[in-house]
Amino acid sequence: MANPASSSPTPSMIVLDPTAGKAADRLTRSQRPSNLSGLTVGLLDISKPRGDVFLDRVEQRLTDSGATVQRYQKPTFSKPAPVDLRHEIASNCDAVIEALAD
Repeated sequence: MANPASSSPTPSMIVLDPTAGKAADRLTRSQRPSNLSGLTVGLLDISKPRGDVFLDRVEQRLTDSGATVQRYQKPTFSKPAPVDLRHEIASNCDAVIEALAD
């Protein structure tokens, strides 16, 4: 006996865009440096628990590679970094690593 559900068409799904339908800006990726020696790398802690523990290890590895490290922290993980913090990172760093942990 045939299964009646198998003969029906596949249901469709509508996916809503959480960005309110605005088109995404086209961005060009920055070129990656060939090595980190002599560069300033920003480490952005997004304020999730234990993110600082992870970034402590990343900082040690970067320092061992010859990079200078600047640490930054978002006020809360639930919102984007404030504009002034993003500007400070962009002005002072050659590269940035954003990290989270739980």
